[in-house]
Amino acid sequence: MSNYIHVPPGSPEVPKLDITVSEQEGPGYRQGALQLLRRLRPHWRPEEVTLQLFTDGITNKLIGCYVGDITDDVVLVRIYGNKTELLVDRDEEVKSFRVLQAHGCAPQLYCTFNNGLCYEFMQGEALDPEHVCNPDIFRLIARQLAKIHTIHAHNGWIPKSNLWLKMGKYFSLIPTEFADEEVNKRWV
Repeated sequence: MSNYIHVPPGSPEVPKLDITVSEQEGPGYRQGALQLLRRLRPHWRPEEVTLQLFTDGITNKLIGCYVGDITDDVVLVRIYGNKTELLVDRDEEVKSFRVLQAHGCAPQLYCTFNNGLCYEFMQGEALDPEHVCNPDIFRLIARQLAKIHTIHAHNGWIPKSNLWLKMGKYFSLIPTEFADEEVNKRWV
């Protein structure tokens, strides 16, 4: 089933760079991130670039790149998690990102690369359960969700939920048995 996501006319193209960024910490991902930054921020001097690894993700690795102590211009480098392409259609993800960006609901997408994408960091505060229980905050969240849900494809086609298809795909990836007999006894 196709989602028929159509990017609005006039939406900026997103370059696809033939660069692979290592998932290994240290020199591995730094070298790949600097290759991307040479294209995205050619005026940045590599020796002045700070890389900050964000650790809250479950599958993807997220690295914030900026110069000096100033975080006004931060490029986020997202390295896709191992085998996540089995569950996530990366082309559809980029199309969705571009549609949301065109409607002011997503940061700027700078580029994609072989195993990830780069986009704008938006300053703000991560919400915790106390924030989302605050009536002022949850009303703002509700308004933004309503805005997102009013976005329709530009060919008049209204998207249908593919939740059950995604769930089925996810469950099909779960092994039915394990090679290790002890693990098999515990989980099967």
